[in-house]
Amino acid sequence: MLGLIAITMLGLLFVTFLIGRVMPIDPVLAIVGERASAETYQQVFEDLGLDKPLLVQFGYYLWDVLHGDFGVSLLTAHPVSEDIGRVFPATLELATLGTLMGVLLGVPLGVIAAVSRDSWIDQIARVVALVGYSMPIFWLGLMGLLIFYGILGWVGGPGRVGISYADVVPPVTGMILIDSALDGNWDVFRDALSHIVLPASLLGYYSLAYISRMTRSFMLEQLSAEYITTARVKGMSERAVIWRHAFRNIRVQLITVIALSYANLLEGSVLTEIIFAWPGIGSYITNALLSADMSAVLGGTVVIGLIFIILNVGSDLLYRFLDPRAK
Repeated sequence: MLGLIAITMLGLLFVTFLIGRVMPIDPVLAIVGERASAETYQQVFEDLGLDKPLLVQFGYYLWDVLHGDFGVSLLTAHPVSEDIGRVFPATLELATLGTLMGVLLGVPLGVIAAVSRDSWIDQIARVVALVGYSMPIFWLGLMGLLIFYGILGWVGGPGRVGISYADVVPPVTGMILIDSALDGNWDVFRDALSHIVLPASLLGYYSLAYISRMTRSFMLEQLSAEYITTARVKGMSERAVIWRHAFRNIRVQLITVIALSYANLLEGSVLTEIIFAWPGIGSYITNALLSADMSAVLGGTVVIGLIFIILNVGSDLLYRFLDPRAK
């Protein structure tokens, strides 16, 4: 497995390296500006190693990345690794809450829909999932801000906390809810919770739509199996049939579904972060791309790819733990 992980990571780094070379953005001009002299341009061109063969450039890139060096961001003038360490916890906090909502609501909804197949409950569950797949998240985000923040005032506005609470809590984990709880500052905690609840609910809804749909599909397959019929004939209660037998046999499949959903929220929350002015890695990569800051773009891309690898490996290990037959 370690060999497969190493090969996957190497492939990821090679792809991101090629992306940086084929993008129609001149990294030298992004540094020196269009008014720089030809001598200055050539000097920076050589300093970046762009005059060397492509494989040599990739070797330098690989060496730097393996040592945690993604270069310096043109936008912030800070090392990209420091920037990612600063913004990633915000995305992690948002995506984690969204995934928890999706799991806690999506799994029971999928089970109930499967058990009540073709009933009005099943129809409602399928419509909920369909709307979650169909509605553009930027539209839902704007409508949510308009209704729940602008009109009703039930939630906080854009950003992680209000202006009066900014930088009040010392960063420990980078996740404002945990840091404010550790600091015992419950005013900041409540304010941060009011800001995160709406964007997390939107991501949770998208996660719920995917998880409930897959749960329903898995459960329908199990409920039509012969061993379920046998269990019912033997007089086993319906609750035991559903949860002790059918659901128990889909846990392994659900692990993969939840891991993919979590990875997608970590990677795909760009629009949500932009709409809610959430200072996460999605906003960071977007701003870097608009500013032709390729070091930041590639650094963020590598981190997101690494997360996918870690979650897939973790789900595979958990898969083998729960199902010894997979070993």
